[in-house]
Amino acid sequence: MSAQEIPTPPLLTPYKMGRFDLYHRVVLAPLTRQRSYGNVAFSLPEATGVSDTAQGYPDTPGIWTKEQVEAWKPIVDAVHAKGGIFFCQIWHVGRVSNADFQPNGQAPISSSDKPLTPQLRANGIDVAQFTPPRRLRTDEIPNIVNDFRLAARNAMEAGFDGVEIHGAHGYLIEQFMKDQVNDRTDQYGGSLENRCRFALEIVEAIVNEIGADRVGIRLSPFATYSEAGDSNPKALGNYMVEQLNKYGILYCHMVEPRMKTVGETSQCPHSLFPMRNLFKGTFIAAGGYTREDGNGAVAENRADLIAYGRLFLANPDLPKRFELDAALNKYNRETFYISDPVIGYSDYPFLEDTA
Repeated sequence: MSAQEIPTPPLLTPYKMGRFDLYHRVVLAPLTRQRSYGNVAFSLPEATGVSDTAQGYPDTPGIWTKEQVEAWKPIVDAVHAKGGIFFCQIWHVGRVSNADFQPNGQAPISSSDKPLTPQLRANGIDVAQFTPPRRLRTDEIPNIVNDFRLAARNAMEAGFDGVEIHGAHGYLIEQFMKDQVNDRTDQYGGSLENRCRFALEIVEAIVNEIGADRVGIRLSPFATYSEAGDSNPKALGNYMVEQLNKYGILYCHMVEPRMKTVGETSQCPHSLFPMRNLFKGTFIAAGGYTREDGNGAVAENRADLIAYGRLFLANPDLPKRFELDAALNKYNRETFYISDPVIGYSDYPFLEDTA
């Protein structure tokens, strides 16, 4: 078979995501690498705080002030100049924080006042300590929803093509959705419908602000990050997807059940396939994918797009390497979360540099 006859790998085929024409199906996952220095590229920047109470990590960006909006503009312009589509992932960490990150040293906010036990940071070295959270009053919740809405408006002003709502990995939205954390007795707690109410109010507010065709969401119903698990993750995932269909959002970005915690892949009987089948928009899968199973997922219609994090960080030309089936740079986990703007971030070589 000649080179011209070799079929294009499924990951390298074009895809139309709403108004956006993508040249391939390899997505750069939003990486919380704690390096908000302005050298953000590809499709999704790291999670970006919606307010001054949303922060829980050093060196992470925000988008709630005019100054932050202005600082994002040249970054977004640079991505667009390279032909990229750029969505801003917006988040609130909730109880995954401590008083040092909070305005006036106040307690972090959450769905509950359940404290979070100290956690080993993703770098495998540091231990994060968390201040016991304050349970949000019912009348305060609309203010948080509004923070997300304003962050989405600010993202559009900064030039982003859309926003991804971070509803995964144990942060504030999951602290409402999952029954390991949420012990409320008001309309935001108890039943599955009540626990998902906060998330869906955020979706509705943002859709009304910027349009459904510019909104995505990330979910991890099966994960147990930051002690945020659920007694019936399959029901949670299915319910959320069914509700999201009512708003007609652009995409759902879901984390594979095998990724229970940060960087840890485990054997799991569950699958995202039922949720993929239910969702009517673009479905993005993430979590421990290789070239081979990414191609398989697209070929078998288990996902439209595949998000890569660690492999993309270590291989800035990952789509090209996948196309050529070239060797990959090995990532160095020890430099994932250091504050240096170059080391372990933009110093991995391109293919032509290794030839």
